[in-house]
Amino acid sequence: MDLHFTITQELCTQCGACIDDCPFHIIEMAPDYPALNPKRAHHCIRCQHCLAVCPTGALSILGLKPEDSLPLPQTLPSSAQMTALIKGRRSIRRFLPEPLTPGEIDALITTVANGPTGKNNRKCLFTVIDDPASMEALRHETIEGLRRAAAARHLDENLSYFRHVVSAWDQGRDIIFRHAPHLLMVSVPPDVTTPDADAIIAMSYFELLAASMGIGVLWNAMITWALSTIDVDLYQRLGIPDDHVRGYTLLFGRPAVQYHRTVQRDEAMINRVRLA
Repeated sequence: MDLHFTITQELCTQCGACIDDCPFHIIEMAPDYPALNPKRAHHCIRCQHCLAVCPTGALSILGLKPEDSLPLPQTLPSSAQMTALIKGRRSIRRFLPEPLTPGEIDALITTVANGPTGKNNRKCLFTVIDDPASMEALRHETIEGLRRAAAARHLDENLSYFRHVVSAWDQGRDIIFRHAPHLLMVSVPPDVTTPDADAIIAMSYFELLAASMGIGVLWNAMITWALSTIDVDLYQRLGIPDDHVRGYTLLFGRPAVQYHRTVQRDEAMINRVRLA
């Protein structure tokens, strides 16, 4: 496995940061500059820690150049900005009909793909509906499936609410999809160590990044319940593999509402542990 590991000797200060930070100890000083240990190189998980930790940008791996990365810490948001973002994000239930551009959606997903995963697996599948006509088709097929389930009395007591959902739809109200122009599902293959966590992490990062861009997001378990109830396998229609572990569904688009201040929920349940 050629990792395309290179060191620009003119920039390398021989500080050893890349050696110390490699999770699987595949880099060694050999003898004057960092190099891959040939006996351990196969353990590389492509995390790029070595690329990120080099203070002078002397190290390249996987054919990636350090100058193409964002410089840290100067490009990071301040703690005050992050506090406002976390406290200020709202669940959006009113969306404008205009879709986002393909470029905006691609930027969101490719950035979120940088988020953490168990053992750096990078196997999250981002299933997105960016086409309004496809979104309308999904809404219609879901509602008609719920209508059939209600008519056949297949809705148990816990799902009887969907009768109201169908009735509201007939009156022009979309309780499930909220007329959102887009939808995102994150699924993960079952052979991944932490599939549930990986999906939730990806969607959480997506929501925060979207909020920073003025894009509204709604976490929606109701879609998951609806799709598990109807008589059509819409997951298959969406191209999601049968064996994937499925996370929640996110609706997103430009919000039709603007919030002007954060809410105040500073009463956290904290369990402080002192064992010493």
